[in-house]
Amino acid sequence: MIGDKIRELREQNNILLRQLAAQLDMDTAMLSKMERGDRFFRKEDIIQLSRIFNQSEEELLTLWLVDKILKTIDEEEYKEPALKLALKSIK
Repeated sequence: MIGDKIRELREQNNILLRQLAAQLDMDTAMLSKMERGDRFFRKEDIIQLSRIFNQSEEELLTLWLVDKILKTIDEEEYKEPALKLALKSIK
C-alpha cells in the first residue's frame, strides 16, 4: 500500500528513484525494496515523504500503519476476528 503510493507520487512528480533516495539519505536499492514492499519504511521516512510530496502526513502514516498491521497478521488463521475485536477495543 504505502510503497505503491510512494512510487505513484514519485512518478507523478518525475523524480527518479535515486533522486528520492538521496533526499531521504538512503541507498537506492533500499528505497526500491521499500516501494516494492520488501522492506518497511521508518515512520520518520513517511513524515519526510509527506513533506517532499506535499501530502497529508495523516494519510501516508495511515497507509504505512495498515501495511505494518497486515504484514504482522498475514499468516494468522484468526486475523479477521482479531482485527474486529481490536477495532471494538479502540473505539
